[in-house]
Amino acid sequence: MKNLDYQSASEIVIFGALGDLSRRKLLPALYQLEVCGLINEQSRIVGVARQEHTPKEFEAIVLENLQAFVKEALDEAVLTRFLARLVYQQLDFKNEQAYVNLANTLASGNKTRVYYFSTPPAIYGDICAGLNEAQLISDSDRVVMEKPIGHSLESSKVVNDKVAKYFKEQQTYRIDHYLGKETVLNLLVLRFANSLFTNNWDRNSIDHVQITVAESVGIEGRWGFYDEAGQMRDMVQNHLLQILSLLAMEPPADLSAQSVRDEKLKAVKALRPINKENIKEKTVRGQYSDGFLNGAPVPGYLNEEGANKDSTTETFVAIKAEIDNWRWKGVPFYLRTGKRMPAKHSEIVVHFKQQPHNIFKDSYSDLPANKLTIRLQPDEGVELQMMNKIPGIASQMHIQENKLDLSFSQTYKNERVIDAYERLMLEVLNGNQSLFVSRDEVEAAWTWADSIIDAWQSTNEAPKPYPAGSWGPVSSIALIARDDRQWVE
Repeated sequence: MKNLDYQSASEIVIFGALGDLSRRKLLPALYQLEVCGLINEQSRIVGVARQEHTPKEFEAIVLENLQAFVKEALDEAVLTRFLARLVYQQLDFKNEQAYVNLANTLASGNKTRVYYFSTPPAIYGDICAGLNEAQLISDSDRVVMEKPIGHSLESSKVVNDKVAKYFKEQQTYRIDHYLGKETVLNLLVLRFANSLFTNNWDRNSIDHVQITVAESVGIEGRWGFYDEAGQMRDMVQNHLLQILSLLAMEPPADLSAQSVRDEKLKAVKALRPINKENIKEKTVRGQYSDGFLNGAPVPGYLNEEGANKDSTTETFVAIKAEIDNWRWKGVPFYLRTGKRMPAKHSEIVVHFKQQPHNIFKDSYSDLPANKLTIRLQPDEGVELQMMNKIPGIASQMHIQENKLDLSFSQTYKNERVIDAYERLMLEVLNGNQSLFVSRDEVEAAWTWADSIIDAWQSTNEAPKPYPAGSWGPVSSIALIARDDRQWVE
């Protein structure tokens, strides 16, 4: 184990330790940090849940999930070390008096406590009140919350206010796991470490930007949660606006949390409002119907198990977003996200402007513009589409379109692509907030998203149907075609 002088010993307390997020992501991420020797040797992992379990039973549950969700073979020595950190505490989250038992479980002394709320946001306030009642909150402690927080601006304020009553902003880590992805982090390097892009990243050189986050899965049994949220709340105001802000923000003074967050916030605040006057022109909302995926039939949203047959919740959203500032005036950002699309596929495509004059008309009559594609998943990488001469002795110059492709899996063959939660958990332990979302960012995103949701509700129109396995409603094609452009698929 490395001597991590910069990382204090911690009690990593996971509320909802037996839930899906903890089992699939958090515990495997902590195991991988153990593999890398990146957890202080004095730190412990305290699982907290409502169910009764002995320490051995909890250890067996954790082991089963590590075997299921860690891709590599488990290292016995590392596993022994990791399992030795585990502690379990049964707790009724809403019973303030029960937190005394948690206080008895947690170590006394000067360990930093990291409280990870892997629970519904509705009970964040109950947990905070219980911790306070048991005198388990100090200025050195940290709290981690999963986005989306609330389902509107007002509800997010309620949740944030309850947490802020006990934890300061500098103690609060709001996770958007997209910010931990390698290719999303690479946006900062791509933009600000390469003069080719730094000097051409504005309205003078860029025609438009497309951001697509497509999911092939349906709602996966989460009917209750998803039908209340929908794709706008679950994905657009959450992940897509974070990606957009990194693409559109001004250069930060440095990589400190304050500098990066301030510039991202300015970008979101500069988004042109979408409301009842322009909602039909700027957005499309859809809902998947029965269809086929990979040759197999899949049910439509209204035919999913437990479905409300009258639901008008959207499973697809396309938006033409515009940023009203000097850098981006006149450059549309087309956002698209949906469920039951042909593949799990997330990418950013930056379309540069065409050459003002084509001197190669004899061999290439319609000279295409350069495109920069940033593949977020599954095949992480960056590619630049550009024109080249075809080798040959002919007097007429023949040219063709080629790609410079930097595939992470090929370029960094000896490097494991880190899971987003591994990075984010490490940053929490190290006390670095730069990859986490400030309250101001959350509220700016909700302000913009709420205006769209309110406008949809005012029209009282049902979402447009699209067959499962397709790229969305036909009207989403029209959204971008009106500007004489088309989606990259």
